[in-house]
This record gives sequence, structure tokens and C-alpha cells, in this order.
Amino acid sequence: MNRAVARLRSLPLRSRLALLVTTAVAVAVAASAVACWFLVRDVLYESLDDTLRQNRVDGDLVAEMARQGECKASGPVVSYPNPGSRVLKLTIQVVNPEGERCVIGGEPLKVTPSDIAVATGRSSDTSHDAKTSDGTDYRVLTYPLEHYKGAVTVGRPLAEVHSTLSNLTLLLALVAGVGVVGAGAAGLWVARTGLRPVDELTGTVEHVARTEDLTVRIPADGDDEIARLSRSFNAMTAALASSQERQAQLIADAGHELRTPLTSLRTNIELLARSEETGRAIPAEDRKALLASVKAQMTELAALIGDLQELSRPDESGRSGKVEVVALHTVVRTAIDRARLRGPELSIEGELAPWYVRAEAPALERAVVNVLDNAVKFSPPGGRIDVRLDRGELTVRDRGPGIPEDELPHVFDRFWRSPSARSLPGSGLGLSIVARTVQQCGGEVSLRRAEDGMGTVAVIRLPGAPTPPPDTPTTAR
Repeated sequence: MNRAVARLRSLPLRSRLALLVTTAVAVAVAASAVACWFLVRDVLYESLDDTLRQNRVDGDLVAEMARQGECKASGPVVSYPNPGSRVLKLTIQVVNPEGERCVIGGEPLKVTPSDIAVATGRSSDTSHDAKTSDGTDYRVLTYPLEHYKGAVTVGRPLAEVHSTLSNLTLLLALVAGVGVVGAGAAGLWVARTGLRPVDELTGTVEHVARTEDLTVRIPADGDDEIARLSRSFNAMTAALASSQERQAQLIADAGHELRTPLTSLRTNIELLARSEETGRAIPAEDRKALLASVKAQMTELAALIGDLQELSRPDESGRSGKVEVVALHTVVRTAIDRARLRGPELSIEGELAPWYVRAEAPALERAVVNVLDNAVKFSPPGGRIDVRLDRGELTVRDRGPGIPEDELPHVFDRFWRSPSARSLPGSGLGLSIVARTVQQCGGEVSLRRAEDGMGTVAVIRLPGAPTPPPDTPTTAR
């Protein structure tokens, strides 16, 4: 059995489908043929029984002949009392209660217990198959005599029935064979026609695997499973192509962003090295400025590399931290303290209502810090930043120059920087990290111009989590 299943699985899908269709049709045809054979047999037997009942011999005549001894116990007699029985080839015999037979005409039939039951009065009548002494099959009807103790058995050969059933068997076998062959051909045609889209899909997949050409698309007409599979494949290749394009763009943008601090570092270091090689000392103030520039460029380079590492992680499985219940108000308060250190001349006011979320604490803190750093960066000296947290909605509003309406759709793109902000430090990845982190937490983030036209309003909405018990420490930094 296991070998048969393994052999079936080793066949191509087209062959398996054709084989299954052929097998199903063959079983259905065979079942129909068998049912038809038994139905015809029952009808023939019922018709034969009706014929025997319609040709019952006269009971008084049979009883009189039996009393006068005009019958034999083991063979036919010359005189035949019922001329109609010759035409129907009937056998007539009398059976007494002791099971002895008295043949009136025809071939003697073997007496069965059911015949004796009728002769003794224990049964009204019976129909069954019987055999003669030479093995010929008969269909018999046994019924009691009215004026004689015993029963009469009337039998008719089953040769006609057997001949009809034999012819029917040959006919059904022929029809079943033709049906199975036709089913096999139809199954093969159906398999080829039905699997043609699968062949096209397979060819396309092999082409993509061989050439890495993600622009290939499969025609997807209709709403069947093959069309759905084709549309899914097209969506997958489109997503892969988009991912590949974003990856290439990320590498190009990263290279462009890395080139600026590296070029500045190289220039400053070459100046310092040339001073050492030539023995011409650089003035102390200039040397201090060069070292400060080198330190600033290294800090910017390290921040850029950190941002790239953050964005290179997968959306879900690549998380490095543990997702847990985090006190968002505590995270925002910590971020405000850090922002005050970076902008000591700014006024940062916070109005924070308690709110708990499920998130990765370090990533969430980094996202909030990025939003506040962005506000600090664009705020004028002596400006004010308002931070408000109410029922999961964090609002950060600065009084900077604001973002033009045509630039708002691009603020969360990687490496995108406003033309007015290209002179300021930064890599253009901060808001991309914010959008990614908020989406991972199931929230949403948006930026808009302030209603009075001065400054930008950043809004982060995060779904809440069950409030932990009072004695349970919450994650916060």
C-alpha cells in the first residue's frame, strides 16, 4: 500500500489527475453496471414467477392422477395432462408431506425443505431455484393442493434467463470498457486544459528564478484559483521588485550621505597629517577647530550608521528587544529631559497624562527622542515647544519655520531632507525611524503645519494596553 502511494506521488500532477478521473469514472461505471445487472435479474425472476403463477395446473386433476398412480417418482411420463405446459417447457410434480415426489410431466426436480413446508401446510407457497438430476437450473413455484394432502411444484428452466443475463453482462462490460477508456481520454484532456495556466505559472517562476527579472507579469483573467494564484504571484514579484528598488536606493542614499562626513574627515585629517610631515604647526585655534570638526563629523557618522542599522532590521522578526507594557508618559518625560539638554535656550513645556502601550521600550524611546530632536533643531533661539499626551495622542508643537505643504508627503521618506534644512546636521532618517516604530506598535504618525502658520505639529497616536497593577514595575527610562 505504501509503495503504491509513493509511486502515485512520484507521478506528475497531470498524470495523477488523469488517473484519479479515470478511476472515479471506472468505479462509477462499474457500480452502475452491477446495479443494472442485479435489477434486470430481479425483473426477469419476478416475470418468471408471474408466469409460473399464471400457469398453475388444476389441483383436482393432479390429485386424481396422483391417486391413480399416473406419475413416476424419478422420471417423465408419456402422457402429459397439461398441453400448455409443453409449450412453456414446464415440469410438474407432486410432493407429499414425507418429501416424496411424483412427477406428472417434465424432468424431476430435487425436493427442498421449503417444498416440504408447503406440503405439510406450514407455508402457503414458495418460489426458489432448483436443479434436476442432470444439474439443469429451474425456477420453481410450489403451492398446496386443495383436495389432496401435499403440494404441486411447477418449474421452468432458467436457460432463457441465464442467456439474457449473459448477453447483458457482455453488453455492460463493453459499455463499461468504452466508458473507462473515454473517461481516461477525457481526464487527460481535462488535466492538460486545467493545468495549462499552472504550466504557464511554472514557466514564469522558472524564468524569474533564472533571470531574476521581477518585471514579468502573468495574465490573471477570471476569479478561479489559478487566477488568484497568478494575481498573488504578480503581487509578490511587484513587492520584491519594490523591495529591491528600495534596497538599491537605500544603498545609493547611504553612500551619498556617508560621502559628506567622510570627505570632511579626510580633508581635516590630511591637514593635520601635512602639518606633522612638513613641520609647519597649525595655529592653536585652527587646530582646535579642526579637531572639533573631526569629532563632530565622527559623531554624525556614528549616528548615521546607527540609523542605518535600525532601518535595516526586519519589521517584526528582527526586533532586538522585548515587547512589553511601557509607560508612555514616563518615556516622553525622559525624552523631554534629554531635549532640554540639547536646547537649553528653549522652553519645553510638557502636559502628560498617564498612558500605557505595548512596545519595545528602547525603540519607542528613540522614536520620541527623534520627534523632540526634530522640534529642537528647527526651533528659533528662545522658542517654545509644547508637548502634550492625552489618551494615547502625543502632540509636539514647535515655533520653527514650518514645513511647506508640498513637502509634507515626503517627510517620512528615508534620507529625505527639506532644501531649507540641508545645512543643518542630520541624516534624514530620524522621521523614517519614527514612522517605522509607531507602525510596529499599531499606531500612526503625522506631521502638519500649525494653524497659525508658524511651526510644525507632530502627532503620534498609539493604542493603549491594560494598565499594570500598582505594584508592578513598568518599563521606562
